Amino acid sequence: MNSSEMKNTKKAVRLLQAKGSVPLEPRCASIKSNQTMGRITDLREDDDSAELSLIQRKETDSAEHSHVSMKSDRSMGREIVFRKEACSTDLSRVQEETLETSRRKMDFIFKELEHKVISLVKNQLKMFVKLLSLDYPACSEREEEDESSIRDGALKITLHVLRNMNQTDLANMLQTKLAPSCHTKFKHTLSEKFQKINEGISNTGTSALLKEIYTELYITEGGTGEVNNEHEVRQIELASRRPATQDKPIKCNDIFKDKSIRSVLTKGVAGIGKTVSVQKFILDWAEGKANQDVLFIFPLPFRELNLMKEKHLSLLALLRQFFTDIKELKPRNYYNYKVMFIFDGLDECRLPLDFQNNESVFDVTQSASVDVLLTNIIKGNLLPSALLWITTRPAAANQIPSDSINQITEVRGFSDPQKEEYFRKRISDQSLAERIITHMKSSRSLYIMCHIPVFCWIAATVLERMLGEAESGEIPKTLTQMFTQFLVFQINQSNQKYHRKKDMDHKQTTKIILALGKLAFQQLEKGNLIFYEADLRECGIDVSEMSAWSGVCTQIFREEFGLYPGKVFTFVHLSVQEFLAALYAFLSAVSNNRDVLLQLITPVSCFFKKSKSDFFKSAVDRALQSENGHLDLFLRFLLGLSLKSNQTLLQDLLPGTVSRFYSKKGINMYIKEKIRQIPSPEKTICLFHCLNELNDHSLVQEVQNYQNRGLHGAKLSLAQWSAVAFVILNSEEELDVFDLQKFDKSEECFLRLLPVVKASRKVVLFNCSLTEKSYAALASALSSDCSSLREMDLSYSELKQDISVKLLSAGLENPHCKLEKLGLSNCSIGKEGCATLVSALNSNASHLKELNLNWNNLGDSGVMLLSGLLEDPHCKLENLQLFSCDLTEKSCAILLTALSLSSSSLRQLNLGNNELQDSGVKLFSAGLANPHCKLEIIWLCNCGIGEEGCAALLSALNSNPSHLRELNLNSNRTGGSRLKLSALLEDPFYKLEKLHI
Repeated sequence: MNSSEMKNTKKAVRLLQAKGSVPLEPRCASIKSNQTMGRITDLREDDDSAELSLIQRKETDSAEHSHVSMKSDRSMGREIVFRKEACSTDLSRVQEETLETSRRKMDFIFKELEHKVISLVKNQLKMFVKLLSLDYPACSEREEEDESSIRDGALKITLHVLRNMNQTDLANMLQTKLAPSCHTKFKHTLSEKFQKINEGISNTGTSALLKEIYTELYITEGGTGEVNNEHEVRQIELASRRPATQDKPIKCNDIFKDKSIRSVLTKGVAGIGKTVSVQKFILDWAEGKANQDVLFIFPLPFRELNLMKEKHLSLLALLRQFFTDIKELKPRNYYNYKVMFIFDGLDECRLPLDFQNNESVFDVTQSASVDVLLTNIIKGNLLPSALLWITTRPAAANQIPSDSINQITEVRGFSDPQKEEYFRKRISDQSLAERIITHMKSSRSLYIMCHIPVFCWIAATVLERMLGEAESGEIPKTLTQMFTQFLVFQINQSNQKYHRKKDMDHKQTTKIILALGKLAFQQLEKGNLIFYEADLRECGIDVSEMSAWSGVCTQIFREEFGLYPGKVFTFVHLSVQEFLAALYAFLSAVSNNRDVLLQLITPVSCFFKKSKSDFFKSAVDRALQSENGHLDLFLRFLLGLSLKSNQTLLQDLLPGTVSRFYSKKGINMYIKEKIRQIPSPEKTICLFHCLNELNDHSLVQEVQNYQNRGLHGAKLSLAQWSAVAFVILNSEEELDVFDLQKFDKSEECFLRLLPVVKASRKVVLFNCSLTEKSYAALASALSSDCSSLREMDLSYSELKQDISVKLLSAGLENPHCKLEKLGLSNCSIGKEGCATLVSALNSNASHLKELNLNWNNLGDSGVMLLSGLLEDPHCKLENLQLFSCDLTEKSCAILLTALSLSSSSLRQLNLGNNELQDSGVKLFSAGLANPHCKLEIIWLCNCGIGEEGCAALLSALNSNPSHLRELNLNSNRTGGSRLKLSALLEDPFYKLEKLHI
């Protein structure tokens, strides 16, 4: 035994002694007398010696078990001498016996534990069986309290096993019978609350049952929590062009079907159906139709939580204020039961939600501000096992930290078939419903807006009257016409209902409309969709007089009655708010000579002496200055209101308020000039919508004439190229491939057609001389949340300048980029450019499936970078093209690891026209032979391969014959290997189908 072993032995003895696990005297000693105790004990083996720690005797009779010879008590205290081999053996035996004793003791304890646990579980299971009998009552509170901890544990196990056995109904029934007595009442209360829907109608009026008129909404999985600053109508327009095949649809009731998901963030533009989806989810749960594994759902809308901003209370107290039925629930119930929180309307939140600085709270009884409670629920500090569902408009999505969200979904509103389904459900006369559908389809701008369910209701309200009753008047074809008719209809109808006479109190009506318009305008600037009493008072609205307004505004403006007592007000939809804001600005300008837009900038004086035309021009300028386009739809309404047809309607509605201002020539020319001047292609699309509202289609008609003759090589003006983009985007044709060569390869043309690029599935920019500005624009298209781009071919377009690669890479690494195929063949990409490109792809590796880098001078260093990408477990690359990239045998060695990974998605690899030689192919074959390698197509043409390399390939295929379907060895010295390789085609043992030699 060497010195280190000796030290370990000493240490073991000390440890065993300290634990009292072994007798304190050595088993192999010759104990002669008690006098030997306390003396030094020597261990000798030949010439080696070592000292052991002093061994003291605890119990003298322990020597009887030590296999020692006891001669006299006088031997105690003398020096004990024995050999290390014997001691080492004895110590090992001591350790083994001690471990055996411990094992036996542990076995005994766990056998007893197993018996007791099984007995407890059996007793609980017997009770569960009784509970599941139809005639057996639910468990009493006394029974639950007496055995709560045992039952909770047994119940969790039982429910888990039953659901794994697909006995979901039994599991749900058992959970319900063991639920607290308040559970049934709580469900009933929520069912009563959410069973009806106020489709634009006030809570004081009639409402419809949700299940009777509900139309399934189009909801998709995926996306990011990043902000989209484009106007929501523009987002809808872009989303309407996105092919359904690019989305992964999911039903509302299934968003928590994946049990690993705790938190879901659902995005959607205003009025698209987020709140209705929440309402349907809760109703189906309350009625026992879905998600019955959840015992309690707590809907906490942000618009109601705002009213508790100054409160300081515990989560327990907060929930009891919202839900009086659950006051009997104890703190432990929230941890033992599966519960869900639904926070609807994050964009309406007026709490700071300070995730970084808010204190941590872990106890449901600990008091804190409402803001602190919310951040702790969302972060998972409070009730970490609770499910969490948050809904928001896209602009507010980034308020929640990404690491607190497991899944993002998007409500896309109605698909085209769902639009038609809605009208057929909403209109009982099916012949009339078909006429309405036909009319809506005839106006692309109206039909696109029908993605929003509330707009479908507005259109149905207007067109049911105009088409069904054969009323005179122009059938609405623009948004302004539709909303003007909607306002007229609501006021006329309320007049008939409340005044019982045809003539309205015009003065009162004007006062109400202007007050609501002022509120709409001021809150639009602030970005608010919900309002409180203080907001109304700012606009001169007395909340106590709201009841007198019921006849005028119940279907456009309403008070929300929530679960928490407090007054919350809202327009039925953002577009109604924007229309009334525009109406207020229009009436202020033409009747009172007051520019409310100017007032926002310089509140000193908002009266002007310029022409009315100048007012509209300044409105155009103000809207174009908005970074997020929040005034885009407002501007369309404002300009549309200047038309004679809409003013005639308003004159009947609000007599004496409109001066007959019909001239539109000046503003039309101004808009066309702006189309030529502004560089933003998105802004030009907005301006074309404005011309559409003004019934000016001259630019569109010009480019349609060009389209008929073909646009290839056409030399159009900037305004005309923008018109081309507008025409394409508003056509019914599906945008599959955008090829710049079909238009004009100039930068000006490309930049003006950028909105079309975003809306296309594939963009081809083959052999185009793009500038830095073009690459920056292309990156913005890739980064757009609404982009449909999945394929891009930039082959033969030089990317020599590092800045060009960097600009493109900025788009590729953006999480919104979902590009699946990227063609960069012969783009003059060098080693530095390759590093930038691969870094971007590494940042967003989960989408790209095909990468073509043929004819670029990447070298072995470039392959080193690409191998890092291939080795990333998130990488989904299936096809890598590296033809003629100046590679050597080193690249084959580098690729060896990537080819051997079980996680690799690579199925096609082109290494043709590179000097790999036999040595390189041998290395490559080692990876090909690995059973994890699943390559199906390999190109090795003109790689300097001889018979040695072919032999290595044959050997690899013998080892891994199940995947390769195509092998290209053209322009190599295959020699006698040709026949052997050809024989593989006939051998059923191999999957090879194509061989090029």
